[in-house]
Amino acid sequence: MCRLFAFASPELSTAGAALGAAGIESLLSLARLHGDGWGWAGVRQPGRAPVVIRSPLSAASDPAFDASLVTPAHAAMVHLRWATAGLPVNERNAHPFEADGIAFAHNGTIKPLDDLRALLSPESVAALTGTTDSEMYFALIREQVALGTTLQLAAAQVAHRLRDLFPLASLNALIIDRDQLVVVHASATSSLTDHDRARLAPLADQLPDGHNEDYFALRTRRAADGSIMIASTGVAGEGWTALPPETVTAIRLDDLTASTVELSTVVAAHP
Repeated sequence: MCRLFAFASPELSTAGAALGAAGIESLLSLARLHGDGWGWAGVRQPGRAPVVIRSPLSAASDPAFDASLVTPAHAAMVHLRWATAGLPVNERNAHPFEADGIAFAHNGTIKPLDDLRALLSPESVAALTGTTDSEMYFALIREQVALGTTLQLAAAQVAHRLRDLFPLASLNALIIDRDQLVVVHASATSSLTDHDRARLAPLADQLPDGHNEDYFALRTRRAADGSIMIASTGVAGEGWTALPPETVTAIRLDDLTASTVELSTVVAAHP
């Protein structure tokens, strides 16, 4: 389980500017729980491949995280990791993952891992560098992209397939390539486990308001300059509205136009 934040701006901006002081403070508060690593991915100019920074350290104590918040980009994502029980905390398992000019970050758990791995091609299995369900989810999307499917449709097809096979999994994800920011909001049937709630309880009074209101919900808001922001609950700021559930939204980086598809309207990806 993790926290997600992303922005797409008409001009060069930073995650810190998009978040504002209250947003940065709430993100650092969230890092007290989601302290199993962090990552940043950004596109400086539309058409350029994303640059990715990852760390196994807590964002709350890593100076490199502060530097990432002031790194200029037209679009960027921030990920705070709360590792799934049993999965190692190391740089290989930190998000965002990057391959084929695409960066990917996930908030959720897809279990059993062996069942998920069985969906991958032998080539994708061999290319895995870590041990997370999230990296396997990313590999499935790239398999569809390699067949010529658009990134948005590939994400929707894979999410649709995984929803059928893992009905309680959160498939929320942020994906950035050269041209777009793609947001998967697929967690309508997901909830924290009793184990997760027990891990959360000791820190509950140190976390921002709204953190546990609807843990897996993603929200959006548009700034006066046209910038679009996406965030998990618990990230502070006014004017957030809920993203439609069980959808995949693509935001073009060149003009910030957005399009949304519902998972129920796509054909699930198959090998």
